[in-house]
Amino acid sequence: MSVAPGTGRIRLLLADDEHLIRGALEALLGLEPDIELVASADNGLTAVELAQSTTPDICLLDLEMPGADGLEAAARILATVNTRVIIVTRHARPGVLRRALASKVSGFVPKSTPAQELAVVIRAVAAGKRYIDPEIAAAALTAERSPLTDRELEALRVSRSTTSVAQIAQQLHLAPGTVRNYLSSAMMKLNAVSRHEAAEKAWQQGWI
Repeated sequence: MSVAPGTGRIRLLLADDEHLIRGALEALLGLEPDIELVASADNGLTAVELAQSTTPDICLLDLEMPGADGLEAAARILATVNTRVIIVTRHARPGVLRRALASKVSGFVPKSTPAQELAVVIRAVAAGKRYIDPEIAAAALTAERSPLTDRELEALRVSRSTTSVAQIAQQLHLAPGTVRNYLSSAMMKLNAVSRHEAAEKAWQQGWI
């Protein structure tokens, strides 16, 4: 990975579905002499496509986006593009940081971070360093670990946007009976009375 030839500038892709925040970041980061905005997206899937076509040095991704959330987009980008990813989030749910680190994300910061401080983080990550907001890191260290298996987490994740077991099974390429078993097991482990309650509990912890 290298900065733009002959300029020494950090090539940045920015993705956030909140237009006001994205516009403000574009304007404020655009004032930094060593940062060049090369692409902007309002959803995770577009961010992946743009990263693949523009090969930025840094991808700054919002955690909560339609299409694919920041961590899903990060995993797809890092699998195909020589770049580094910083996740920004409004809600720093405890388990999310563990998922981010597992996805090889290089930075994790709250949306409340001022633009000038964010520029410092971008420079540090572009130089090969990793930056995790101290408060988010402290919360993650004391957070409960997920008792759920990967398959149970997948079933709950899909159930947040899907109404029936048959649709969950179709998306996961599993038999409906197998999906019911995963959901029932997750409900029991989380002491939930429905799959929707189990999915909400898992989401609040940042496990999905």
